[in-house]
Amino acid sequence: MATDFRHEWKHVINYADLLTLRHRLGAVMERDPHTIDGKYHIRSLYFDNPDDKALREKIDGVNIREKFRIRLYNRDTSLIKLEKKSKRNGLGTKYSANLTAEEAQKIVDGNLDWMMASDQALVQELYCKMRHQRLEPKTIVDYTREPFIFKPGNVRVTLDYDIRTGQERTDFLDPEVVTIPAGDAPMLVEVKWDEFLPTIIKDAVTLPDRRVGSFSKYAQCRVYG
Repeated sequence: MATDFRHEWKHVINYADLLTLRHRLGAVMERDPHTIDGKYHIRSLYFDNPDDKALREKIDGVNIREKFRIRLYNRDTSLIKLEKKSKRNGLGTKYSANLTAEEAQKIVDGNLDWMMASDQALVQELYCKMRHQRLEPKTIVDYTREPFIFKPGNVRVTLDYDIRTGQERTDFLDPEVVTIPAGDAPMLVEVKWDEFLPTIIKDAVTLPDRRVGSFSKYAQCRVYG
């Protein structure tokens, strides 16, 4: 399953900004109904090749790039997503497929032959890239997210913080795996929308002295992991 290419903004923020944005966004947007107390914990396992292609392309600002990850929410292994994020000319899109816990563990363990028989094209694509481009699990990335939604423009705003790295750990499904703070990782606000960003949301997320920038949780966790 894929979404169309969407616009994306990212701002690095501080704790005072977080409190301001939480108040503003709560007044004009809905909370994502899948949260627990307005937030959820995200754990992702990112893939890269031995030459760190995805990491280097992000750091170098390559215009067309992609990255693969496996993701779960609130440590709930009943819904695990395989995702491919693609960037082109500053726009982003995401392809996703569901995995069982057993399938996710097989990928982590390098047990890949079953993937070619999958009825999900993204699983087959990851198989080919693990075999021929030497993609492999690299590190776990943990963080907390507060998501807000606004139906006009299909807008989604998220507040992300407490970014933690698994260093070189890849045992994604182990509830006891230890992650540590990813250096002096900042807090982030991310804004995503389709064709237009409504003025009410643009005004809500605009902060003095905060500019749109580029930040990668994966890169932060690799550099400081």
